[in-house]
Amino acid sequence: MCKFIFKKNTDLHKETLTKLGLYLAKKSINKADVARKTGLSAYRLSQLSINPKSQLRVDELFLIALAIEADPAELLFAVCIEITLPKQS
Repeated sequence: MCKFIFKKNTDLHKETLTKLGLYLAKKSINKADVARKTGLSAYRLSQLSINPKSQLRVDELFLIALAIEADPAELLFAVCIEITLPKQS
């Protein structure tokens, strides 16, 4: 007999979200609704939200911003917050 114990750990889930995923979660955005409005597949939107190797294209970012009625610049800033210019010597 094998027993499995599942522990709900929401902190672990938040660590696996991308910047876009965190933004959508913070705003309580329904990804299925965004997928329907933008024409992006639910799978693509899910990958953009959880897979750090997924590359968000600018057209996708703009469509998502339109669908959630957000300023595209605000969404761009939220997604790219950690990007900086290289230090010059």
